[in-house]
Amino acid sequence: MHPELMRQYLEYYRDLGIASLYRRSAPVTPLATPEPQAAESASESLDAIRADIGDCRRCRLHEQRNKIVFGDGNPQTKLVFVGEGPGADEDAQGIPFVGRAGQLLTQMIENTAKREGIPLERKDVYICNVVKCRPPGNRTPEPDEMETCGQFLSRQIEAIRPKAICALGATAVKALLNTKEGVTRMRGNWYKWRDIPVMVTYHPSYLLRAYNQAAKREAWEDLKAVLHYVYD
Repeated sequence: MHPELMRQYLEYYRDLGIASLYRRSAPVTPLATPEPQAAESASESLDAIRADIGDCRRCRLHEQRNKIVFGDGNPQTKLVFVGEGPGADEDAQGIPFVGRAGQLLTQMIENTAKREGIPLERKDVYICNVVKCRPPGNRTPEPDEMETCGQFLSRQIEAIRPKAICALGATAVKALLNTKEGVTRMRGNWYKWRDIPVMVTYHPSYLLRAYNQAAKREAWEDLKAVLHYVYD
């Protein structure tokens, strides 16, 4: 209200003998009590996932296996390597990548990190496979076997939430990226599993073959790229 008009009103009420005026307050709206926020459900632990697998008999791979090969490494890592499936040595020990291919992978990780000035050992990353039981004769896992075990691979990755994934070979690429594209054409490039970057490279068992010397150099370049992306 204009000050002059307000003065006139006050004088009018004073002349009527009204000494005090009270302004009606606007109704007070009570502050809304915040509803308690439901805490975000923490990602399930790797131990819980392993317990859920149990003595798995969900597919035919259990028939000839010795041990379930769940995964190995640091659950708080920024980098996860995904391979195809256990071989004979892995089936015997219950640890992924401990045979010849696994020893090569360990050397690749540690030697490349050392050359690039990155303080990293195998124990600092996490390594797992698409299927957790050894396929008979080390054959390629069948689509239904990959689908059955794929749920556990997805849960492992979600539990760790790494900065990047390194897909080793065609089976890992197919499981993670749902593509039939060849590794030779895809390697060295970045893709996405959900929102996590994926670097594609060769499986170490492929690199053990004498005629694949050029592929070793390419795999080294791929590993350099993923290590610098994750740890720089």
